[in-house]
Amino acid sequence: MFTKSIYINRRKNLKSKGLNGIGLFLGNTESPMNYPANTYRFRQDSSFLYFFGLNLSNLAAVIDFDNGEEYLFGDDVDIDDIIWMGPQPKMNELGNQIGIKNVLPINKLYDFISKQIQLKRTIHYLPPYRAENKILLNELLDIPIKSLKNLSSTELVRAVVSLRSIKAEEEIQEMEIAAEIGYKMHMCVFKMARPGIKEQEIAGMMDGIAYQYGQGPSFPTILSIHGETLHNPYHNNIMQDGDLLLADAGAQANSYYASDFTRVTPVSGKFTQKQKEIYEIVRRANQNTIEISAPGKKYIDIHLAAAKVIANGLIELGLMKGNVDDAVAQGAHTLFFVHGLGHMIGLDVHDMEDLGENYVGYDDELRRSEEFGTGSLRFAKTLKPGMIVSNEPGIYFIPALIEKWKAENKFSEFINYSQVEKYMNFGGIRLEDEILITEDACRLIGKRLPIEIKDVEDAMKD
Repeated sequence: MFTKSIYINRRKNLKSKGLNGIGLFLGNTESPMNYPANTYRFRQDSSFLYFFGLNLSNLAAVIDFDNGEEYLFGDDVDIDDIIWMGPQPKMNELGNQIGIKNVLPINKLYDFISKQIQLKRTIHYLPPYRAENKILLNELLDIPIKSLKNLSSTELVRAVVSLRSIKAEEEIQEMEIAAEIGYKMHMCVFKMARPGIKEQEIAGMMDGIAYQYGQGPSFPTILSIHGETLHNPYHNNIMQDGDLLLADAGAQANSYYASDFTRVTPVSGKFTQKQKEIYEIVRRANQNTIEISAPGKKYIDIHLAAAKVIANGLIELGLMKGNVDDAVAQGAHTLFFVHGLGHMIGLDVHDMEDLGENYVGYDDELRRSEEFGTGSLRFAKTLKPGMIVSNEPGIYFIPALIEKWKAENKFSEFINYSQVEKYMNFGGIRLEDEILITEDACRLIGKRLPIEIKDVEDAMKD
């Protein structure tokens, strides 16, 4: 936890956003994995952590935007809990840790909310994503479960996004810690990737490091010789000479702030010429993003700049043809660069995605594209100091997509399908760093993982 004053100030800032009525915040509960007493590892709701800081289950809180009062709801543990869990702080102590005086048992939440409904007060809540909290909101507000997301408070979402988007210094420090753990995770890939090794062995080591130094992986580790599958969950391949191994992984610090990095290594220890050529295009796109990201620039424009670097490189190799600007404007590059350049990172690896990507990454002036590839860009807004975003350009050779587009003769004026088909078994390359927008430019979060071809190959040496 941070100091009490930080949580008090965060709630004060939220109360200054002009909302009326009350804000209802639900913490997460324990969730059974395969029987009631065997639960998944507990993870608190990120917005609850941000405003209230308590990493315990079965809590709720209310902020009265009209009179400024704040309430914390939860139960003291009983002797049965103490036997299994040991002594726990009393709820009044927890309230004092975060600067809330009004502390009530959790069952009083029903009476409290019922009274607000009788008074016809506006009740703001964030979109629920956990089944347990959907059921609780249904009981509290008498809103059908299927309608809860659509009836959640857009005003509260916008207010929360505006606050959580700009990272304070204490948050940046925690993300540096998460990045340090992520660095350790990825360095074991450089040391372990060898012919004959099963992907699972490396993925298990990476996850172990995440738990050794923090709260575990920030998302399920992606580690695969089939990097053309963007979020490949499969870890049972045996690596062979000539394979490229894509590792996309990050960690949660003990504060739950996240990291997210991607690197690609040649299993043999040396890139082939063909692999070097594609890798170098992606590396240039990654580096170009770092050089041009700054306050006042829209990330959609930086995404398109990365797309042009990729398209130009592919034209030089003969896989694409024609005018670079025209090819990108029409979307021909998305055969290879099928996703967006990046997303925000913070308490969530895809920060605030539970609140809605279009609120986090877009605004009233900038609408999300409906085009293939570009429409997958999670964050497109104007960059501001304190924002932390991922920079992850990629080139992928997805056989099913290549075959589909070729059959449709799609973008044949820009794509040399006869050449592209020679790369059907290539896989994919993605290179990801985290960048913090500063007052006049940007800087990397964490120590940079090897990315130059020579540095990658050197890092793989015994």
